[in-house]
Amino acid sequence: MGKKLRQQRRGKGSNAYRKPPNTFKADVAFTARNENAKLVGEVLEFIDDPGHSAPLMRVRYNDGSENILIAPEGIKIGDRINEGREASLTLGSILPLGSIPEGMLVYNVEVTPGDGGKMARSGGSYATVMARGDNNKVNILMPSKQSLYLDAECRAEIGAVAGGGKEAQPIIKAGKSHYMMHAVNARWPGNRGVKSNPVDHPFGGKQHHKGASSMVSRNAPPGAKVGHIAARRVGRKKRG
Repeated sequence: MGKKLRQQRRGKGSNAYRKPPNTFKADVAFTARNENAKLVGEVLEFIDDPGHSAPLMRVRYNDGSENILIAPEGIKIGDRINEGREASLTLGSILPLGSIPEGMLVYNVEVTPGDGGKMARSGGSYATVMARGDNNKVNILMPSKQSLYLDAECRAEIGAVAGGGKEAQPIIKAGKSHYMMHAVNARWPGNRGVKSNPVDHPFGGKQHHKGASSMVSRNAPPGAKVGHIAARRVGRKKRG
């Protein structure tokens, strides 16, 4: 008889894997693209959102609209940010990468123009504008030290994400870590399959090794598609 893997239990949506409702307060994204817009916004308040590792800020623009953005390190209530192709390089301002000088720290970087910001969004992270390349591309050094070439029309915010010291305070108790993970819909702790009981995982049973092949067909259903997917070969190579 087959056994339920952890990812299959998660797909079922039991209480152990369900996030408490109405805990995430806002979705963070840039406003819709407007090539000729030159907006000036004022920071009204900061928002503590369990769904984000960094504080958020509510910004009201001079046209009356409001938006929620990720707050940069050093900004305060009452500060003004700018948005547009010719915006000033103030903390938290939103500009295309092609308008940002080399060496400037940026965050909440778009992958494709108009997607609202996807990369370098966690607390304390930032990317660096390195150089301008050919074909309207800009070289960006990501927090992972990977170098990417992005479209010069991709937007980003000036500065580094606030909340960089969130990992400086020790957690101390396992229970605190449990509630921290539960708030963001993450199952914790993540034990290894070989440490599980036989009824909980195909690799369980106190053998300290799998005891069964982990090769999986490429046509397997998503819940069972873990391990060596469509592997050409496994094990040690034979000599001679």
